[in-house]
Amino acid sequence: MSNNTLRPFHLAIPIRDIAESRAFYGQLLGLSEGRSTAEWIDWNLYGHQLVTHLNPTLGANGKVPVHVNGVDGQGVPVPHFGVVLTHQDWQELAQRLTGKVDFIIEPYTRFKGEAGEQSTLFFSDPSGNALEFKAFSDLGQLFAK
Repeated sequence: MSNNTLRPFHLAIPIRDIAESRAFYGQLLGLSEGRSTAEWIDWNLYGHQLVTHLNPTLGANGKVPVHVNGVDGQGVPVPHFGVVLTHQDWQELAQRLTGKVDFIIEPYTRFKGEAGEQSTLFFSDPSGNALEFKAFSDLGQLFAK
């Protein structure tokens, strides 16, 4: 890259229902809505552009198929996406979601005392898209080995 300014990413994901997407991403997660049509919605995901696109041909159960890989003794869903938050934002999100989502991986700190120590949590949207939100005490450890 030519400079050190982090640029927002753009991610488009499939969803099975527009109203369900508004309730989950807008009301539950508290993301602000941008442009939209009857088939898609732009969301402000902590400064990044997340677009939920209607895809009525999702799997037989109306959900994105997911595979699981082991990380730190946990079954991490693949694919997944999310954002690295500040610890305060991560704690607020974890508190807001507790009792309102079924966590795939409950909020906890992984790699404790090791390089890359991070707080993390995983959950899925109603269409089966897995999300991970994490926070580092030292953001410089983001790519630590």
